[in-house]
Amino acid sequence: MKRNVIAILLAVLSLSVGGCQTNPATGRSNFNVLTESEEISIGQDAAPQFLAEYGGPIPSPQVTNYVSALGRRLAQQSERADLPWEFFAVDSSVINAFALPGGKVFITRGLMEKMSSEAELAGVLGHEIGHVTAQHIGQQMSRQMAIQAGLVAIGVGAQYSNNDWVQVLGAGAAVGGQLYSLSFSREQETEADVLGVRYMTRLGYNPVGQVRVMEVLGAAGGGGGIEFLQTHPYPETRIENLNRIIQQQYPDHNDTSKYNFRADEYRASALQPLSKLPPAKHKG
Repeated sequence: MKRNVIAILLAVLSLSVGGCQTNPATGRSNFNVLTESEEISIGQDAAPQFLAEYGGPIPSPQVTNYVSALGRRLAQQSERADLPWEFFAVDSSVINAFALPGGKVFITRGLMEKMSSEAELAGVLGHEIGHVTAQHIGQQMSRQMAIQAGLVAIGVGAQYSNNDWVQVLGAGAAVGGQLYSLSFSREQETEADVLGVRYMTRLGYNPVGQVRVMEVLGAAGGGGGIEFLQTHPYPETRIENLNRIIQQQYPDHNDTSKYNFRADEYRASALQPLSKLPPAKHKG
């Protein structure tokens, strides 16, 4: 039985080593066992379910086309421009945005109605594009696979051992693995913020738009609880990080010949059409 345990642990180790690769968006070596075709397949399979659960598309072609066009322009500025990108504006009052592997990005009506400029929309979409280009979801899935495989190996050993430390290690690994994943998610959010700013500024959007989105999330109650046990940093923490990045990397962000908010365009293409629609199908 010890041989079986060792074999499982060796398999987990080989999975970690074989799945490490340098990400072109971040320049870091990350553990990700998913191939690009697998990422695309997962996103394509899951997108229809998420679209349905969030109320379907916003019933305004003007709004949905606007979001899709901006999203595709941003994606073309990324390191994975050749993915089959799709951008969905969903008819939900929930204040949210999220991405699936392979380039499927969602933003809710609830969040769009809280924003006031195209730069803010670009910040949100750029952030979600950053999750995809950095392969964050694949990393999470891969890491969970390794954690679960390790727990299985420890569990097998515990069944055939009277040593209390084996059982303690099993329980400790479960808690430790979960906290590590949560911490990893917070790091991912910060990394996606940085990438989002990169993509939006390449199109001439003022990076302060990303800060304003964090202010919207903060006003909507994005904080609370103990930050160490949250999968997202508090909006206040993200604002602090973003302001530091903007000052260091974009000291000329107030130069209107380079960066703009495009508030009038957002009002005409998003807020005005949204104001004429019936209440959202999906309620938060």
